[in-house]
Amino acid sequence: MSTAVCLAPARTVAYPQGGGHLWVYLQWALGLRALGCRVIWLEGIDPSDSELDSREKVAALKLHLQPYGLAESLALFSLNGGPLPRGVADDAMDLEAAAEADLLLNLWHSLPASVVSRFRRSAFVDTDPGLLQVWMARGDLQVAPHHISFTIGETVGTPEARFPDCGLRWHHTRPPVFLREWPPAPVGPSAPYTTVTHWWGSTFEFQGRIINEEKYISFLEYQDLPSKTPVRLELAICLAERYEEWRACMEPLGWRIREAWEVTATPERYRAYIQQSRGEFSCAKPSCVTLANAWISDRTLCYLASGKPAVVQHTGTSRILPDNEGLFRFRNMDEAVRALSAVESDYARHSRLARELAAQFDARDVVARVLERALAATGSDRERAAIAGARA
Repeated sequence: MSTAVCLAPARTVAYPQGGGHLWVYLQWALGLRALGCRVIWLEGIDPSDSELDSREKVAALKLHLQPYGLAESLALFSLNGGPLPRGVADDAMDLEAAAEADLLLNLWHSLPASVVSRFRRSAFVDTDPGLLQVWMARGDLQVAPHHISFTIGETVGTPEARFPDCGLRWHHTRPPVFLREWPPAPVGPSAPYTTVTHWWGSTFEFQGRIINEEKYISFLEYQDLPSKTPVRLELAICLAERYEEWRACMEPLGWRIREAWEVTATPERYRAYIQQSRGEFSCAKPSCVTLANAWISDRTLCYLASGKPAVVQHTGTSRILPDNEGLFRFRNMDEAVRALSAVESDYARHSRLARELAAQFDARDVVARVLERALAATGSDRERAAIAGARA
């Protein structure tokens, strides 16, 4: 009998136009499936949504999951514990059925404790390293107790961290990319370097330090980059009603601005946008630099897997991330300019190195290691008896 894993994403049902957001969790789900696991995709329904709105969101999610064989794996529950609106849960499992899984693999920091406690074994995966621990320390959120906690931030829980561990033992995991769905996709030299991004966030103080999540602040530090490099630079940003405002601000400086929801609204369009790019150029949230979490974006892994060299902002000393081989991590404008020049001077080599680096994040290997640890018997992490067959 195969291992059943219930995957809890960060409410993809509430973000039907977020093709990139959905891919964060598809990488895990497809990795689980490749290992022979039965996958249950668990989503919380907001009781404040109308019945029609909920039904439309669930239908959109099923449509997005269908090409990957996951539409019939959907399980739904109400975020307030009450009954779901009539017709919303048709053809979907309920929480009771989902809780029969051998493991809850939770990637949503706000999954209610009443849901987590229903599972015999639970593993939490932190995808906002540094920020999450700061939010927890400030009391902004409380993550439900899990049997074991993972993080994609290399420095979390180590002496190098510039933030607390909140009294938890954090196990580092690489973020996964499912290579089979992200084959190399050659393009010509005129294709732009791109990225997909949200522009906004919050700013707050923590232990005398300003923590800023607003990515536009980072990009404005590099607003003059197009004048210093011959490569084309393009940003796909979720701007909504502020699209024309920011287009008028950035395009005279040499950037091309796209509305992300128009070019990456589905998983397939998101993949196509990345694979039609020459490479990635992207800044990180200022908080990643301030906290030095040694983070790499799941989006960057998609570029690398597609054979696209990535030039991204440095987020701290890393044991696994190179600074100038397929992946370039810059600290200032001069380094960014030199990195783009280095890529273009030997593009074929850096394209190959990008794919080779992505192979080190192969979802099958990453997920297998997480499962082995999550299902292992280690009293310090409150785990229970091992379940064989995760690699079957």
